[in-house]
Amino acid sequence: MTTYAELVDQIRDYTETTSDVLTTTIVNDFIEHAEDRIFREVDLDIFRSYQVASLTQGNPFVAVPGANIGQTAFVRSAQIYTSGATPVRDYLEQKDVTFMNEYWPNRDTQGKPKYYANWDQDRLYLAPTPNSAYKIELALNKQPTGLSTANTTTWVSINAPKVLLYAALLEAFRFLKGPDNMLAYYDQGYKQALQGLQIEQQGRRRRDEYYDGILRFPLDSKQP
Repeated sequence: MTTYAELVDQIRDYTETTSDVLTTTIVNDFIEHAEDRIFREVDLDIFRSYQVASLTQGNPFVAVPGANIGQTAFVRSAQIYTSGATPVRDYLEQKDVTFMNEYWPNRDTQGKPKYYANWDQDRLYLAPTPNSAYKIELALNKQPTGLSTANTTTWVSINAPKVLLYAALLEAFRFLKGPDNMLAYYDQGYKQALQGLQIEQQGRRRRDEYYDGILRFPLDSKQP
């Protein structure tokens, strides 16, 4: 477990600097960027929610529901379906905007969406442009309030303090233009700690269920 004050001290201790060099504002930026990176790179169920929105025929954009103003939401999976007693669900594949524009250059042409991309912080871009008012269900992670003087601990600082420390140190050494060997050392430490967090997260999930549209192999467990 690490508190905000402890993490600030650790960053300055590891970089052998003082508050004259790494001011509170600068260190806060390191922590914020570190948290952003962690939430982009690991899918934590504790912050996951499922949200449903309605697509508009002829409109390739849809607002991401469920996130508060200014709150970052990472979409982990998307599926569309039509309303009815037995809706058929189709998972959409995530792509970047460049791919989408090349795949479906004429947005006036409509079809059943196959792909989605993050257009901006609040909207998704779909291709083909919807040919019907489908429903879209999103699995997304809403980034929680970050570590600060007002919020002295977070789930990550309590449950994954090494991941947070290494990510923040990478930001600090890049800012200080530290030696390449130190950057490589902390990068390796971050990746190892992150992998441990990911394995721990995956261990909580049943492997015989669908996860993000990918069928996992069932566990060969004996019945009691």
